[in-house]
Amino acid sequence: MLISNQVLIWVAFNLFVLMMLALDLAVFHRKSHEVSIKEALVWTGVWVALALLFNLGIYFTRGSETAMKFLTGYILEKSLSVDNLFVFLLIFSYFGVASLYQHRILFWGILGALIIRAIFIATGVALMEKFHWIIYVFGPFLILTAIKMAMEKEKEIHPEKNPVLRLFRRFADISTDHENGKFFVKRAGRYVATSLFVVLLVVETTDIVFATDSIPAILGVTTDPFIVYSSNVFAILGLRALYFALAGAMKMFRYLNYGVSAVLAFIGAKMILTEVYKIPVGIALGVVGGILLVSVIASLIIPQKQAPVSDADSEDEGTREKAELPAYSSSAEYTE
Repeated sequence: MLISNQVLIWVAFNLFVLMMLALDLAVFHRKSHEVSIKEALVWTGVWVALALLFNLGIYFTRGSETAMKFLTGYILEKSLSVDNLFVFLLIFSYFGVASLYQHRILFWGILGALIIRAIFIATGVALMEKFHWIIYVFGPFLILTAIKMAMEKEKEIHPEKNPVLRLFRRFADISTDHENGKFFVKRAGRYVATSLFVVLLVVETTDIVFATDSIPAILGVTTDPFIVYSSNVFAILGLRALYFALAGAMKMFRYLNYGVSAVLAFIGAKMILTEVYKIPVGIALGVVGGILLVSVIASLIIPQKQAPVSDADSEDEGTREKAELPAYSSSAEYTE
């Protein structure tokens, strides 16, 4: 009976997710359009409200401790996803994707991310249940990731080095145009991938890298598969709206990167010390929320130092930016 109830909960939750995705694509974003900040903020509020309502349901059905685990996992995944938004912004700039088509790419990218995360979560939970010692692998890994993230001066992307994209370009023809938001078009009796599909491939493969950080992190909070999965799903579902809400203001949160690094280091240390001292979920939630809050406040109140730039330097910098962010408008870019 218990197993059947668990299966029912999993099925019901995934049906809810699919229904929300269908509603988003088929009703609210049926036609490609530039998402305004107002629209993005409304949808961000909707997704956060749904996550909190779901958390309230967990509180009444499974208790306060499980509810705190979900909330901690949700905040953790949300903070990691916000850091990832910088990378999405770089990808869209690199390929010259108009804001008109960014929502479509993020929609299908996030759908793929849900599948990738489900696989990673199932694998991670199974490993930790069968080989408990792997927690001492995940812990140091998160601490090393935190150090690397904190020391990273600027985020860079190199799509030309992406192995999946390189393999795809060997076996498929690629159009240099966005083709009105389509991923494939028919040319001379055969289907050709558009440049937007190339961007989607880069987004999807980039998320695999993101998942290697985020899944071990949340497994440091709880190994309950449903809590891990549902907190991931709610964090990812609100990612598109959050991207458009923060796209113009991301540089304001320049210390968020350090906050996320500190959170990862804390979770890593928590995993390593689990046999010595098990940190209560309430304390873990307070530490994670406190670190992120401090990093956001610091970003807003500490003025950013700007070195004086001459007119000549400004022109050179503008030229460099244009050179570094090609729109892939030449077919030569797609041929080996």
